[in-house]
Amino acid sequence: MIKFSATLLATLIAASVNAATVDLRIMETTDLHSNMMDFDYYKDAATEKFGLVRTATLIEQARAEVKNSVLVDNGDVIQGSPLGDYMAAKGLKEGDVHPVYKAMNTLNYAVGNLGNHEFNYGLDFLHKALAGAKFPYVNANIIDAKTGKPMFTPYLIQDTRVMDSDGQSHTLRIGYIGFVPPQIMTWDKANLNGKVTVNDITENRAQIYPGDAGERG
Repeated sequence: MIKFSATLLATLIAASVNAATVDLRIMETTDLHSNMMDFDYYKDAATEKFGLVRTATLIEQARAEVKNSVLVDNGDVIQGSPLGDYMAAKGLKEGDVHPVYKAMNTLNYAVGNLGNHEFNYGLDFLHKALAGAKFPYVNANIIDAKTGKPMFTPYLIQDTRVMDSDGQSHTLRIGYIGFVPPQIMTWDKANLNGKVTVNDITENRAQIYPGDAGERG
């Protein structure tokens, strides 16, 4: 049994109460579906319901409210509007940047996750599109059928500078990991069959031990 004196215990409690804290705001966009402008092309009319141009204003407002924040995207970016369909039909040459990423690159994303709709136009187009992103992407459960290894970066550990409540700067290690539903093998069978396999999310997650990620990150 470990015994503490009353004086030591009071000192520990006081230190805990007075300790500086770090608050971190995590912001996420999802299902942008290549809607960059606040315009509904199907109705040929402006809209207030969607558009990254509107979301960007909210992101900047949210950032200005706090000392520390990170911005992530949860996928379904390159498909879902006439812009997405047009770019898929037009194709991307080496060095081309998809309009979606021209917009997203201005917002300082920390990381992106692949959504199921990223595979609607095939793997070749997806890889060319991702090359234009100025932020990294993660996915842990899509496996290259030829190599048996993850096709994308499974996870990332990023060193992020943050400021505590006393105004002191610290480095916070933030881990990011991403998954897609295995059902993409059915939904996009024509694009994926024979090229990739997709592991069960729960089983795949259990194989990635957090302590191990810290050692390898």
